[in-house]
Amino acid sequence: MTRLEDVWPLFGLQISTPRLTLNPVRDEQLPGLIDAVLAGIHDPAVMPFGVPWTDAPRDELIKGTARHQWRQRTTVEPENWTLKLAVCCGGRVIGVQDLSARDLSIQRTVHTGSWLTQAEQGKGLGTEMRSAVLQFAFDYLGAKWAVSDAASWNAASLAVSRNLGYVANGVTRTVVRPGEATTIHHVRLAAEAFARPGWSISVAGFDAARSTLIAT
Repeated sequence: MTRLEDVWPLFGLQISTPRLTLNPVRDEQLPGLIDAVLAGIHDPAVMPFGVPWTDAPRDELIKGTARHQWRQRTTVEPENWTLKLAVCCGGRVIGVQDLSARDLSIQRTVHTGSWLTQAEQGKGLGTEMRSAVLQFAFDYLGAKWAVSDAASWNAASLAVSRNLGYVANGVTRTVVRPGEATTIHHVRLAAEAFARPGWSISVAGFDAARSTLIAT
């Protein structure tokens, strides 16, 4: 019998760390993911995202979150993709870790972004999930660099980057909310400078998913 993973191999991909599992968001995980969003991700007074999606009214936020996950799947092609990875702890979705690449075999660069529900922040999980996708990018996908960014006030995200070995890569100003300018700090990490943790990821389903992510 044909399985869902046979139709879309990315659904068989799973990255595991000591406390977390990360996998491309599946439809059955959407309710848990939306519960994590509705529980709150950040102080409403500030906006950590380049698009202020968490400002949407509750009903729109629920539908918009689902639409965004479905839309991202349709854009995946070898060398050019964004993976929305559900971050699970104890079988519960607690956040999303993004990993994206454009012209991967040429640029050898990935971009990361993430969020955690507020109740799970401050436990080192942000560092653990970022470390997981960096190991995956460097050791499995052949990336040589990783880039990320965070608003100037987002000390927690910037500290994760600094602790993992990223260096400053410029500053820009952008308008996220109408009439509100934000300073964005860009950071860059070379594979050889990665401050690896004392553990290694385990990965399932990569052989089947390889051709979806890397041109052959």
